[in-house]
Amino acid sequence: MEFLSEERVSRLLCYEDLIPAMERALADFSAGRIRQPVRNVLAIPEHEGLWGIMPAVCGDVFGVKMVTVFEGNGVRGLPTHQATIELFRSATGEPLVAMDGRLITEMRTAAVTAVAVRLLTNPGVRRLAILGSGVQARAHAKALRMARDFDDVRVWSRSQEHARLCAEEIGGRAMSAKEAVRDADVVVTVTYTLEPILHGEWLAPHTFVAAVGAIGPKRRELDDEAMGATVIVDSRAAAEVESGDVLLSGAKIHAELGEILNGHALPGGRIVFKSLGLAIEDVVAAKLVWERYAADSADSADSAAVK
Repeated sequence: MEFLSEERVSRLLCYEDLIPAMERALADFSAGRIRQPVRNVLAIPEHEGLWGIMPAVCGDVFGVKMVTVFEGNGVRGLPTHQATIELFRSATGEPLVAMDGRLITEMRTAAVTAVAVRLLTNPGVRRLAILGSGVQARAHAKALRMARDFDDVRVWSRSQEHARLCAEEIGGRAMSAKEAVRDADVVVTVTYTLEPILHGEWLAPHTFVAAVGAIGPKRRELDDEAMGATVIVDSRAAAEVESGDVLLSGAKIHAELGEILNGHALPGGRIVFKSLGLAIEDVVAAKLVWERYAADSADSADSAAVK
C-alpha cells in the first residue's frame, strides 16, 4: 500500500474541489447515507496527548483517520495535530492507500466552515474576525475568501506578536478580541481553550459565528450569551458528547448543517455553527486525493507508453 506524504497531498488537494465535496458529504451524512460512529478518543496523560480514531464508510470506499493532539509539540517545533488516513475498497476490504492527514484535517475543517458561511450568511458580508492565530486561522482566511468577498479581516490572539504575524500573512489587521468582533459580519473562533474567549455582549444581532477550536465536553470558546442563538452543528451525536460550547451552555441544537443543506427550515436571528469535525470529511477528502493521484499516475503511464 502506497503512502502519500503531506507534500504530495498538498499538490493534489485544493479548496475549489474540497468545498463542494464537503457540502455533498455533510448532506449525505445528515440524510443517513453515511455510516460512522462518534470519534473514539484515547488519552495519553503522561505526555498530555490525545489519540483519536475516526472511521467512516462512504459508498465504494471506507477509511479511518488516526489523529493525535499534543499541545506541547509547539515548543518542540512540531505540529500539535498530526494524522494518518487509510482508505480501503468497500466491496473487498482491499487496502488502497495511506496518506498523511495533517493537511487534510487543516483544509477540510476550513472548507466545512466555508460551506456554512456560504449557506448561512448574506452574500454582502465583508467583515471577518478570526480569534486565533495558528494553522486554522490561516486556513480559514484562505477558504472563507472563496465563500465571500471579505475585504476587512481582523485577527486576535493571546500573543500580540502572533496576531501581528498572522494578520500580515493573511492581509488583515491585529487588534483586541472585542475590537475585532465589534460589528463583524462573521466571527471564527479557532483556539484551544478551556474558558470562553468570545462574549455575546460583543456581538451584533446579525453576526454569524463559527466555533471551531474547542473540542471536548469541558472546553468552550463561547460564553452563554454568545451561545444564545440558533445553533447549527455538523453532527448532533458528536455535539451531545464532544461540545463543551453546547453542553456547558445548555444550548438547544436547531439542526445539523447537512439538514439545512437538505432543506430544513432556518429561523431568523443570529446563528452559531459548532464544528467538531467528522470522519466522513476526512474520508471524502482523502478519496479526492487518491482519485487525483490515480489519474495523474495513469496519465504518466500513458505518456511513457507513447514515448
